[in-house]
Amino acid sequence: MGREDQIVNERLKKLKELREKGIDPYPNKYEKEVVSKIPKKLGSRVKIAGRVMTKRDIGKIIFARLRDGTGDIQIVFQKDETPEDKFEFFKKFIDAGDFVGIGGKTFKTKTGEFSVLADDVKILSKSILPLPEKWHGIKDEEEKLRKRYLDIIMNPEVKEMFLKKSIFWNTIRDFLLKKGFTEVETPTLETSAGGAAATPFKTHHNALDLDVYLRISMGELWQKKLMVAGFEKTFEIGRQFRNEGMDAEHLQDYTQMEFYWAYANYQDGMKLVEEMYKKVAKEVLGNLKFECKEYQIDLGKKWEIYDYEKLIEEKTGINIYKNSEKDIKKKLDQLKVDCDPRVGKWRLVDVLWKYCRKQLAGPGFLVGQPVELTPLAKKNPEDKRKVEQFQVIMAGSEMGNGYSELNDPLDQEERFKEQRKMKESGDAEAHEHDESFVEALKYGMPPVCGFGVSERLFSVLMNRPVRETVIFPLMRPEGKN
Repeated sequence: MGREDQIVNERLKKLKELREKGIDPYPNKYEKEVVSKIPKKLGSRVKIAGRVMTKRDIGKIIFARLRDGTGDIQIVFQKDETPEDKFEFFKKFIDAGDFVGIGGKTFKTKTGEFSVLADDVKILSKSILPLPEKWHGIKDEEEKLRKRYLDIIMNPEVKEMFLKKSIFWNTIRDFLLKKGFTEVETPTLETSAGGAAATPFKTHHNALDLDVYLRISMGELWQKKLMVAGFEKTFEIGRQFRNEGMDAEHLQDYTQMEFYWAYANYQDGMKLVEEMYKKVAKEVLGNLKFECKEYQIDLGKKWEIYDYEKLIEEKTGINIYKNSEKDIKKKLDQLKVDCDPRVGKWRLVDVLWKYCRKQLAGPGFLVGQPVELTPLAKKNPEDKRKVEQFQVIMAGSEMGNGYSELNDPLDQEERFKEQRKMKESGDAEAHEHDESFVEALKYGMPPVCGFGVSERLFSVLMNRPVRETVIFPLMRPEGKN
């Protein structure tokens, strides 16, 4: 029998004995009065509850570290000070991992540590499996993510990260609400996967006997229909789904925010987004400077403006309008950049751009994108090959995307037709032709700026791969390759 099996058997025996004594090891309530981070003054009587993280029995005195939702506090059981029955109960039945309620008075030990001298103890939840050893813990990264609850128990900094993630989204929500935006909810299931260039998940709606898609954008086409309806500022924060590859920056299901702002254009959007990102960094990190991978980023400095055409030519020697598809493929081969050989010129251009993007620390805005890659954006009136689009560039990656929304229904219809041709030629990420959206545009939509940002931004602020910043990421079932 292994060491863990012995521990489990011992705990099961304790569980049985507790029940035989008429003690419920899993009661439904405990009236706690204080938390570890806000203890009362010395000599005050307190009732506190949490998980026993460590237990050290040295005969006449037992030290334990109790962890609640705010932090740790030391609990002391001492002969002649703690009632004997409570001392013996804790000594015999309580193990590291158990949840307990403790009553007692606050004091300082000889070493000066603020503690609670216990005079009462109640079992609140008996743990059967032992916690990982503190110094060895969970070494396997997949196991950490699969059993994230243990990762959080053993590593308080992981819990702190998810508290910051709550601050991240709440700051964005509060910022937009204060700017006069209305929060909305749009459908997760759609009959046409629109609003982005991505591969959707497909499922079947039994009640309607209808094939549907999980949304690939945060209600882009729906929110623009709300602009048609007369709303002027809307946003949504929610989950969206893309059936694509996984890496340090990409997941299949993740949280995204998108806003839509009537009577504004992409330049107005850039100003608002810069202000919002600075506010978010300040609330989450406490300052505007941080490190991500090999990049040093300062959101407080002047943000760069990167021109799509000029930057690619500067970094690779390729002019995206003058060079052929064959030239671009050859350059990608020279650069040892993998790409799908079935896609057309403009998807290859996009791959080339992403190679260049990795060389940019930011912060900055990318502008001047080709119309073929953004069929939902307005054309630049000064150069109709390009659209009025902006992307936030930071740490070699895209950290948000926005544009002056296309509101010409006839132009939109033609672009959807071009996207259909791209899809038929093998481009799985080409946009769907959404006829209901074109119909809505024919009733008239005002000028609109739209923008979206995902939780990738949070992962960059934390300097971690995005999967590590998801509290419960999707994992293969244990034992399956």
